Amino acid sequence: MRLQTLLRQLPVQVVLAAVALIWIYPFIWMVSSSFKTNREFLSRGLELLPEQFRTENYVRAWEVANFSQYFQNSVIVTVSTVVIVVVISALTGYALARVQFPGKRPLIVLYAATLFIPKGYTIIPVYQLIRELGLLNTLPGLILAEAGAAPVLFALLFMAHFSGIPKELDEAAELDGATFGQTFIHVMLPLAKPMIATTVVLQFMWTWNSFFTPLVLTLNNPDLRTLTVGLYAFVGEYNTDWTGLTAAALISIVPVLVLFLALQRYFIAGLTGSVKS
Repeated sequence: MRLQTLLRQLPVQVVLAAVALIWIYPFIWMVSSSFKTNREFLSRGLELLPEQFRTENYVRAWEVANFSQYFQNSVIVTVSTVVIVVVISALTGYALARVQFPGKRPLIVLYAATLFIPKGYTIIPVYQLIRELGLLNTLPGLILAEAGAAPVLFALLFMAHFSGIPKELDEAAELDGATFGQTFIHVMLPLAKPMIATTVVLQFMWTWNSFFTPLVLTLNNPDLRTLTVGLYAFVGEYNTDWTGLTAAALISIVPVLVLFLALQRYFIAGLTGSVKS
């Protein structure tokens, strides 16, 4: 009986395995290419196994192309942005879910409508604001620009999450003498771990891979470039260091993969709407 079940599932498993292989092939090809020479990359680009595994591309990307500095900048900007977004989104979402005030519903609709404004349309006012604050070509200015619009989506997600938690928990905390803030910190936040993890993973990924905003706000100071902007160092006017570019791209991808694998349990729970810790 078990053998028959396996035979019936075999065609589906074969198809899924083929789809998975097609899906993951570009990543495998990029990893393989990062160990090739440029000559080998151009002459035998489709072959996965290099003639000889070479680590010079990673050394060139990390040291010669200044990726050690770009990596540090990306870590500072991304971690700071994630912290700001999580704090503001959680506070805003909790207030929208629990506090009643006149005009609340139109405010939420207007708040949500800002999600549909293309980022390219807001870069000019953001640039002018950062310049007026005296933060142009600085990491704090880049952090504020990255964190500015992000809380909208996550605040709405937190609002939906907190709205699904019974209000009896708030009332029980109040009976125990907890204030509004204490209820938020000690009762609501522990129940919001899946949503916090979802926010951390998505915002980390978006900020880490952000290109347009870091390019504009660090244009006059190359030392403040992030990894995504730094990838342009491998693209010259007349030639491109393809293998160095693939090595640098792999360096920039690894932190996102590590974070996702570390938080995937909570991330999946957040997407499915679970409130279990």
